[in-house]
Amino acid sequence: MAKRVPVHVRAMDPISVAGLSAALRGHPEIEIIEQQAVTAETVGMIAADSLTEPVLALVRSMRRLGCERFVLVTTTPQDIDLMAAIELGVSAMVARQEATTNRMAQLVMMTASGEAAMPADVLGRLLRQVSRLQHQVLAPRGLSVSGLADREVEILRLVADGYDTRDIAKRLAYSERTVKNALHDITTRFQLKNRSHAVAYAVREGLI
Repeated sequence: MAKRVPVHVRAMDPISVAGLSAALRGHPEIEIIEQQAVTAETVGMIAADSLTEPVLALVRSMRRLGCERFVLVTTTPQDIDLMAAIELGVSAMVARQEATTNRMAQLVMMTASGEAAMPADVLGRLLRQVSRLQHQVLAPRGLSVSGLADREVEILRLVADGYDTRDIAKRLAYSERTVKNALHDITTRFQLKNRSHAVAYAVREGLI
């Protein structure tokens, strides 16, 4: 039998906790656990109308236990602060009226495997927020959502094309020291081993 996904359920009221736990216990691939058994592999399921400060405190307490990924069951997903939710590790969200046992189990399994699942309207709002962040905050500073500055993207693209430090400096009218410092900053920031690793990472993540 495949290893079951551990799920820890929390809410601001005990009735919601009992209801969600009972619904998920009917799925053999899921194991409902108590807080003392929470690990980094645990998927947290939270029932909350909105991300009020008490709910945020609840999520933070679960993160301190080791839980890193969350499914949020909410009454009004349109009113949720999406950036705050994502920063806290919420990767799946479902409205209460659509939270069937099968749907919740599906979201738990997707979250456990590293996938994300947001309602279409919520995802659209998130993309608009990211677009505004890019154009109003990051772009004027020469940055992007990827965390790479325009100059860093240019340098990585040339590294990927096989150019060495001297050639890159000539093509971009930078000093060799500037190119070396930029590559060092990239590898340090993303915890990469060398420039080849940096290029592989950037390609894999769609940054260049």
